This record gives sequence, C-alpha cells and structure tokens, in this order.
Amino acid sequence: MIIGGGPGGYEAALVAGHLGAEVTLLERRGIGGAAVLTDVVPSKTLIATADVLGVVADSAELGIRDADSATSPAAGSLTVDLDAANRRVRGLAHAQSEDIAASVREAGVRILEATGRLRGPDRVEAVGENGEVLETIDADVVLLAVGATPRQLADSPADGKRILTWTQLYHLTQLPEHLIVVGSGVTGAEFASAYRSLGSEVTLVSSRDQVLPGSDTDAADVLENVFARRGVRLKARSRAAGARVEGDGVVVTLQSGEEIRGSHVLMAIGAVPATDGLGLEEAGIRLRPSGHVETDRVSRTSVRGVYAAGDCTGVNPLASVAAMQGRIAMHHALGEAVSPLIAAQISSAIFTSPEIATVGCSEQDVREGRIDARVLTKPLGTNPRAKMQGISDGFVKLMVRHGSHVVAGAVVVAPRASELIMPFALAVTHRLTAEQLASTFTVYPSLSGSLSEVARQALWGD
Repeated sequence: MIIGGGPGGYEAALVAGHLGAEVTLLERRGIGGAAVLTDVVPSKTLIATADVLGVVADSAELGIRDADSATSPAAGSLTVDLDAANRRVRGLAHAQSEDIAASVREAGVRILEATGRLRGPDRVEAVGENGEVLETIDADVVLLAVGATPRQLADSPADGKRILTWTQLYHLTQLPEHLIVVGSGVTGAEFASAYRSLGSEVTLVSSRDQVLPGSDTDAADVLENVFARRGVRLKARSRAAGARVEGDGVVVTLQSGEEIRGSHVLMAIGAVPATDGLGLEEAGIRLRPSGHVETDRVSRTSVRGVYAAGDCTGVNPLASVAAMQGRIAMHHALGEAVSPLIAAQISSAIFTSPEIATVGCSEQDVREGRIDARVLTKPLGTNPRAKMQGISDGFVKLMVRHGSHVVAGAVVVAPRASELIMPFALAVTHRLTAEQLASTFTVYPSLSGSLSEVARQALWGD
C-alpha cells in the first residue's frame, strides 16, 4: 500500500510493480502529487517563460536594440499574456500527471482515487472525498508519501485571489502590478526572480540579513546584486506579521509596524507535513515535534513494515530526494540490494536567474573545520562562451580535499546551473579527483569548460 502519488509514491510504485509485488496506490488529486500539479513542474514551466524575457532584457550588449534598460526586466516590445502562460502551465502539469499515471498502470499498479488512513501498521482504509471508507486493505508493506502543504499565517489565510500560496499562482489571469513576496528562501527567491522578469514590480520581504538563508553566501551575494540591478526591492531583517486585502490590493504589515502596499502577496514561508488525521501515532509511528515522520536512511519508520518518503519526512524537500527515498524503501522492503540515502551526495538547484546549483559539502563546512579541503573559485565572466552570450554574473566553486584532491562539494551559479552541476555530482558520488575532472575533455567554447578550469587549480599545489 502506497499512500500518496507524488514522486516518493509513484517512483516506489514503479519499483514495486516491476519487482512483481501487488501494489495499490492511493492518490486523490492526480498522480504526480504537488510536485507535478502545483509545485515543481508548474513553477519551472512559468520560470521558463520568464527566462525568455530575461534573456532578451539582458541582450543589449549583444547588439539587440529592442532590449530595455537595465532598470526594466523585460524587452520593451514584448509583453506577457499571463492567462495564456498559466493555461500552458496547467495543461503541461496535467499532461505530465497523465503520462506518469500511464507508466504506473503499465507496471501493474492499481490506482485508487482516495486518501489513506492507517488502522494499525498493516491495515489501510481508502477514504473517499466525502470521508466515506471505500475499502479496507491489509498490506505487508505500507509507504507513507503524503507530502506537505504551504504554511500560512494564522491571521492571514490565503484567499486564492490577492493573498496567495505558491499553489494558487497558476490561476491568475493578469500579471500582478506589484507582487509582495514574503519569504526569501528557495520558493520566494524563485518567484521574485520570475515575476520581475515577467514585468511585475516585486518587493521581497526577508526575515534574514540575506536572501537564501543557509545557501552559499557568495551565491546569495550574486543573486542580491542581480535583484538590485533588475529593480527587485529587498526588505531585509523584516518579518511579516500579517496581510489583508484592501480595495483592489493588499497591505502587508511587518512586525516593525511598517506597511507595504501591493496588488498581490505571495506567502512563501515554508511548508507543514500533511500527516494529521492519518492515524500515524495510533499505529505507533513516531513523529517529530514538527509533525514529520521519523525515518532512517533506508526510509523505515519506527514501525516494522511501514516506510515513509518525501516532504512528510523532512529529510530534504526535493522531488529527487522523495523519489530516491521511495525507490530505496521498496528495494529494502522487497529484499533487494539497496544503498542508503547519503545526504552529501544530494544535488539541488534554485531556479532563479541565474540559477544556483550545489552538491556535497559547502564552503561553510570548510571554514568551520568540518572538512579539510581547499575552496577553489572561478568567475564565470572569464569564460569565453559566457562573454559571447553576454553573461557576467556567476561563478564555479569547488571544494577539494587536501592531499587526495577528492572532490567533496561544488557550487555553480550560472544560466542552466541545474544542468552544469551533474559532472560535479558524479565526482562527489564516485569520489573522483580534481585531476580526473581536469583531464576530461570539454567542448570549446562552453560554460562547462569552467568546470575543468576550476579543477585544474587543484593541481597548482595545496
């Protein structure tokens, strides 16, 4: 029994089905879950539209005379039909969900449109939309992949019109005149970047000194500089106390008492695990104080035969991590050889403009003595392909262990950094050395050439 059809659930279903297990998957909103329908796929689709405008806006030095000035985000003669863009977003998300569902069914998995509720560690009730029990199923193995939902301010619930969560943006038919983004983590930064490129006035409210708290500080510096150049207003060290609709706009009140007026507000203040009302504690499954399900590195919970994957575990809120957790869980449950999840091998990306991608240890780990390594950096502006494309923002950073020169971590800040991080992810996972990276041919000219160039710095001595 798999409860939840997001990446953790459907990837687990595919593995279990192909291994010959009898599998039932419960999902009430559509296969793919939030990642496909209201989160990752929709947001990156919208960002793709924003990227087109961003490229044109930054192309004046390439001789394209219709590009706007540096203070305006989009090309002067280009406008965004947000209704059309969002129709494409929703259509693509639905198509992706249908494609995944077809693959799951081909693997022999039975899909029920329902939610799940545990009645003990090996019995699951499939619950319909109106709360009725559709059927009760005994299971040898249960996987919880129920995800998380956007956190909201208690006194300022989202209305889907002016006060929005990131799941509600894709029903807007007109571009917000002034979007206030509350929260400067990954989600807030991505949407602030995207909507500024689309043409909205954007104010980003951050409770920290810097955007992207916990991320590489040099990468955050680059993004802040880009935001400032493109006209994103950053309210640092400011915490939102609430938001209210007033007339045809919104007012966001900060804890300092200051008020910010805009047309819409996006609440990007994190997520809460969707674990309430599932009978988990009654079944003996331990939860953290945050409500997340406790798991080990092979996705086991505190109850034998019950596993968990994805955002409900709080391990790392990435679709790729959820999928890996689900695959690991099924291989372990069905007696197959399995490698545990290794956090240091997780690669991730932030889809701002430019993108920020990381893998392995951080520079902060080196600075604070948790790892003995050198930090090597190469500005992207020295790359010939970057010059040709008018790219000046970004860098490549490599953490290389002293002595062995094994690659321990990396940061890439560049257009399509999410693609460029892959060689470094391979290096971290398979303990490749900087010499091995440096001796690998790259295309000239290419942005990937900087990956080899930064690795060559390790050959110049410790």
